[in-house]
Amino acid sequence: MEKTRSRRRSRRATQSIPAAPKPATLMRRFAPMEITDEAGLVAIEAAADRILSDIGIDVRSDPPSLELFRAAGAAIDGERVRFEPGLCRSIIKANAPALFTQHARNPARSVELGGNNLVFAPAYGPPFIQARNIERHYARMEDFETLVKLIYLSPHLQHSGGTVCEPTDVPVTKRHLDMVHAHLRLSDKPFMGGVTSGERALDSIRMAEIVFGADFVARNCCVLGLININSPLVMDGTMLAALRAYAAAGQGTVVTPFVIGGAGGPVTPAGMLAQSLAETLAGMALTQLVRPGAPVIFGYLSTGLNMKTGAPVRYDETWKCFLAAGQLARRLGVPFRCGSTTTTAKVTDYHAGMESALNFEPALLSGAHLMIHATGNMEGGLSMDLDKFMLDCEMLGMAARFAGGLDTSQEALAFDAIKQAGPGGNFLITDHTLARYRDAFFASDLLDTASFEQWRDDGSRDAVDRAQQRRRELLETYEPPMLDASVADGLDDFIARRKRELPDSFA
Repeated sequence: MEKTRSRRRSRRATQSIPAAPKPATLMRRFAPMEITDEAGLVAIEAAADRILSDIGIDVRSDPPSLELFRAAGAAIDGERVRFEPGLCRSIIKANAPALFTQHARNPARSVELGGNNLVFAPAYGPPFIQARNIERHYARMEDFETLVKLIYLSPHLQHSGGTVCEPTDVPVTKRHLDMVHAHLRLSDKPFMGGVTSGERALDSIRMAEIVFGADFVARNCCVLGLININSPLVMDGTMLAALRAYAAAGQGTVVTPFVIGGAGGPVTPAGMLAQSLAETLAGMALTQLVRPGAPVIFGYLSTGLNMKTGAPVRYDETWKCFLAAGQLARRLGVPFRCGSTTTTAKVTDYHAGMESALNFEPALLSGAHLMIHATGNMEGGLSMDLDKFMLDCEMLGMAARFAGGLDTSQEALAFDAIKQAGPGGNFLITDHTLARYRDAFFASDLLDTASFEQWRDDGSRDAVDRAQQRRRELLETYEPPMLDASVADGLDDFIARRKRELPDSFA
């Protein structure tokens, strides 16, 4: 028993617990995978244009957006908006940036979106929290803050995300204030702001101005807003007000329809792509009508539908859509967002791991620049599982190594090492190995590579056990990043004032 304790102490001592790692934007060093040819892409684009011209999109309860579309040449019939073929595309291609920076309050954490860059962000929006040692429950603000701390401490996440869980113990009318405050106070990575009303988007921008300075925010993207289109073919006033607020302020938007094949869209991948492209084109064009050059990201997210249960499924034909959507985004010349490690599993088991990995792979190969839902997403997005969060982060670390491509430099080809070892030799003692052994391969804290006997003597712990231990250790080491006292006071004063002005409502 004493040997087991000693071995555990020794192993833990070799595992570094980062106080505040500083991940740079990842670089993808290989070409994205293409699943269809030019003729296929042209067919999808033509179908999207036909949807926009012959069917149109409803713009509900948002007269300012209707007037912007009317002025751009769209045909308006009540709330129905129809676009001449190519109109939305021409607006986007003429104005939307191919690459932009989202600034973090720690400049070393700022990320580039577009080009060959890759940014991982956590799950977005789950109302429940769970873990093997935590009973599934409605998320609270305490859970939200715990997640922001873990995201900050992870070397594998470059973005703090937005609604990493839905803190149901805070009134809906005031929830965005506490969530944005947590991102700004407990982390210094880039973040997403509120999108459930134009007013909440403006509050998020005002809080960014307190931290970054109003002049800096006026010239730079410091906040992202995730704007969802209501598939099929509806743009509602709530989301559009948030979109217009962010775009007008020069802040970034991620325009993402959510097409469920057989429910909110066709059952065929080509049909899903055509409808989703039509919805995305309209939303992205609107950002450029509000403010030409406003940062915007082409978002894609879809699932199939289990026709027996009516539940979305994550192991289906829609994986193909990730790859094709990436191709469509590149033809528009804008940054691309795609989904990643979502699963329909209820616990962290083989089902969860397999489905998450199989969802993640085409998203990675699609050329996505921003991957939301990269960690923790369980139960089709309804729950954030803290054990899975930790394990997903390990997969992101491995993926980052893979995305780095193949180094074929003279040093990497290792001729001198091969010469030094010689026929029948031992590379463990070569200068090449000694100089590189610490980071030559991805070293996971959570995946046990010991022998069976060592694993048994160490308590026969599985990956979830190790994830829980690692999570406890990380949270014990957490220290918030420095925040100027005057800035902290400014945030506190703004939040206090806004909470006095806003009603308490959980609806």
